[in-house]
Amino acid sequence: MPPPPIDHCVLPVARLDEARRRMSALGFSVAPDAAHPFGTGNACVFFSNGTYLEPLARIDDGRAFEAAAGGNVFVGRDGAFRARYGQEGFSAIVLATDDALSDHRRFVEQGISPGAVLEFSRPFTDAGGKAAQASFRLAFAAPPGWPGSFCFTCQRLNPLPVDRSELVRHANGATAVGKILVTAADPQSAGRFFAAFAGSQSSERADGLLDVYLANGSIQIGAPETLREIYGITVEPSPGPRPVGIVLRCGDQARPRAVLEREGIPFEQTRDHICIAPAPGQGAYLLFEEQP
Repeated sequence: MPPPPIDHCVLPVARLDEARRRMSALGFSVAPDAAHPFGTGNACVFFSNGTYLEPLARIDDGRAFEAAAGGNVFVGRDGAFRARYGQEGFSAIVLATDDALSDHRRFVEQGISPGAVLEFSRPFTDAGGKAAQASFRLAFAAPPGWPGSFCFTCQRLNPLPVDRSELVRHANGATAVGKILVTAADPQSAGRFFAAFAGSQSSERADGLLDVYLANGSIQIGAPETLREIYGITVEPSPGPRPVGIVLRCGDQARPRAVLEREGIPFEQTRDHICIAPAPGQGAYLLFEEQP
């Protein structure tokens, strides 16, 4: 079977309004706020290839606590991540699937399932104000014994009859999540986990990174010094795998550079990437990679 595609990246934030300001300043079009039925909410950034970023806040602590106590893995792992790393970060890598129930059975057999499948619905509103009901089924995976980041597959149970055309047009020219960067003290072990999660293969590159291949990109895993050398990002060592960066595709790096210079946002220009360090409302390194 071919590997699944990247679906989205979950970015815990302290407040959605702060995330909206930051993402807008970076040149993204941000969708209207949406609330989950279990105490969290998001303000998403969608891309034309179907991938997206999900800034996620806890908007009802009481409901979130009840959901976690009741076995909701999504809320429980979000809380564990915030307890370990604070209110801002990059907590979950999400792949698209057509059969989350089958994924869950596979994760249980592989010993990487942290809990039950989650099925839920929430309202969605497009940029023009048209509303619809979105339904999802999630199957979770996590390295055994690691309370930090986690992963899940996401199955859409009904298509959304809303127009996202305005939401996928960004002043910075971003078109897709292309690569997800992960740091780990033991990249080989982390590579085996992500390959098992994705049902894919991993391979070691000449530059020291491990690649886990996906249908529309890759997960790249490396020690902190390797990620610093290749991408110019600085991260602390992590005993377990921790997502830290997102490489976004764009047609021309002049567009994100112009936005950042206009807004006065610091960035680093390497040979191949524009790199923006995390800030409140933006829990991960964001990198722009030119791909005409």
